[in-house]
Amino acid sequence: MNVLNNHTGFYTDYYQLTMAQGYFLAGRASDSSCFDYFFRENPFDGGYVVFAGLTDVLDLIKDFSYGDDMIEYLRGLGFKEEFTKYLRNFRFQGTITSVREGEIVFPLEPLFRVEGTLLESQILETLILNILNFESLIATKASRVVAAAGGRRVVDFGLRRAQGFGGVHATKAAIIGGVDATSNVYAAFHNGFEASGTQAHSWVQSYDDELTAFRKYAEIYPDRCVLLVDTYNTLRSGVPNAITVAKELEKDGHRLMAVRLDSGDLAYLSKHARAMLDQAGLHYVRITVSNQLDEYVIRSLLEDQHAPIDVFGVGTRLVTGQPSAALDGVYKLSMCGGTPRLKFSENYTKLTLPGIKSIHRFINGEGLFSADGVTLADEAAPDYIVHPFFPEQKSTLKHCASEVLMQKVMENGEIISRSTAQESAAYAKERLMHLASEHRRFEFPHIYRVGISQKLLSLRAQLVENFQQHS
Repeated sequence: MNVLNNHTGFYTDYYQLTMAQGYFLAGRASDSSCFDYFFRENPFDGGYVVFAGLTDVLDLIKDFSYGDDMIEYLRGLGFKEEFTKYLRNFRFQGTITSVREGEIVFPLEPLFRVEGTLLESQILETLILNILNFESLIATKASRVVAAAGGRRVVDFGLRRAQGFGGVHATKAAIIGGVDATSNVYAAFHNGFEASGTQAHSWVQSYDDELTAFRKYAEIYPDRCVLLVDTYNTLRSGVPNAITVAKELEKDGHRLMAVRLDSGDLAYLSKHARAMLDQAGLHYVRITVSNQLDEYVIRSLLEDQHAPIDVFGVGTRLVTGQPSAALDGVYKLSMCGGTPRLKFSENYTKLTLPGIKSIHRFINGEGLFSADGVTLADEAAPDYIVHPFFPEQKSTLKHCASEVLMQKVMENGEIISRSTAQESAAYAKERLMHLASEHRRFEFPHIYRVGISQKLLSLRAQLVENFQQHS
């Protein structure tokens, strides 16, 4: 979903443009290249990431161009005439290979591969990182919230607390992560999501008394009425007035859907509200709660306090990815001019993986994900993988089935494979079922095995040796 409408070519950092001009003036614009997107650490101290943002990235790349007003702006910044003339006809013409949106992924895996000219592949870096890092972060947060809710309904309430237009992509990512519906009408309209919402406290306050406010709302929405019961006093007026309206709806052949709690001790209030509703014979009326929820609060409400809550409205902590400010995804050159490249570092864990690569996922006899192996693209699934930084540690995989995670999604600049957010959500849900519980737990999750092939290890070692010999 492209909220930019135009000027997509400026969805970048300034230094991408200075490098692009540099490549152009140096006669290297058409050099072949390959870049990899990967991240180094799981967010939230968790055990996995839900990969999201792929369709939005592809749409942005498809639209990445420079109009007349953009060209004039670049000239005003001092960019040379011959370079701006080149940009006037710029379109990405390369190939992109990626894991599926909704895939369950892990650190150090090259998840998204861009092959094209050096100039066109480099200039896309910022938008790729911006979208994939953010949407994958939020999709992962959403999957944790949904897991904590244990099959209960979860609704995204986050637009008002999101960082500007990031709220649009946050909602899409939340749906991919498993959220059921959203209050975000813009995102719902553009993606076919279920829109959900009731009333604010201001609705109740605008009437002279709470009961009249409830009655009027029920009159307007008799078949989808949810009443916010904590404007004044939840148990003394809110719930009793909701019960009165529920009984009146019953007489007219309708049913009150739910009451909503948005403040106070949610466990205490929900227990008492449930008892009052049940005593009135309103067992079907659900209890919805909101107010600074996240996976830990939800888990405490359900598992520790046994709160009888049916629906969770989750906002700020979902769409802002709290407490992890960002996913640390990076975009690194792995091939240029037909030669494998790596980023060298004295910190061995910062060494990148050279060459054009693929990912093989290994599945054990119980149908669970066992390990992932990063290999060179032309390799078959290896019999064993090597730890990326401690090569003496090897994992034998002879008795595991395997599958290739990467697929071509763009060729010659044209999108050839895409999925809806709903399809990605269904895929993520199915894939999470194959991830062992020890990797999904919130506290101290077991580290999922990601290794590299012996051939890739040897290639990296050779490049490191070459660098050391010439430095």
